[in-house]
Amino acid sequence: MSKVVIVTGGSRGIGAATAKLLGAKDYAVCVNYLANRDRANNVVDTIVRNGGQAFAYQADVSSEADVIRLFDAAEERFGKVTHLVNNAGILFTQSKLVDIDLERFSKVLNSNVVSCFLCSREAIRRFPPGSAIVNVSSLASQTGSPFEYVDYAASKGAMDTLTKGLSREVAASEIRVNAVRPGFIYTDMHADGGEPGRVDRLAPQIPMQRGGSAEEVANTIAWLLSDEASYVTGSFIDVAGGR
Repeated sequence: MSKVVIVTGGSRGIGAATAKLLGAKDYAVCVNYLANRDRANNVVDTIVRNGGQAFAYQADVSSEADVIRLFDAAEERFGKVTHLVNNAGILFTQSKLVDIDLERFSKVLNSNVVSCFLCSREAIRRFPPGSAIVNVSSLASQTGSPFEYVDYAASKGAMDTLTKGLSREVAASEIRVNAVRPGFIYTDMHADGGEPGRVDRLAPQIPMQRGGSAEEVANTIAWLLSDEASYVTGSFIDVAGGR
């Protein structure tokens, strides 16, 4: 089976690292992005320069129409989609829950949970047997991220529940659904939260005494997508340095 993967939020951070790695592992890669076309094209250029196949496609994956358009475009370019990485997500400036307004909370749920639901549903409708989904959750789903990102943590908790339930619904169809839960990883997302140096501040609390890289998370995602993980579904791997 030819391997065709959609990586949502693939223009930066964990998404970009995952797209590049999968491109080097003979996946044809659709690099989804929302706004930054240049960064998405840079990811594609890296994949193609190293002998892989890739293209960038703009879509708001919290929109049902855009998700259908995204899958149609990937299939038109490479054939049937066989793998999906639900990585798209947002967070906002650090805040206690009491200070979070409804608009912010709704945006986080739409970007992080609705996108996962829509892309997963479209994938299941199209996938052949032997396909796989990996959802990029967060260790925040376990800690609750108090005083910082309770809304983000709640969205990732919902993603965990979706992962478990969907994995059991589609297991008999030979489709696997798993998740990774990154901990403190060096990505641009911390700047979105207002503290670019957050990982360095918290590193002493991590048993391994350091933050992780996007590439370390990408390696875990690639394994879960691969046939090497053929008996693994409904599972969660914490990529968090022992936290």
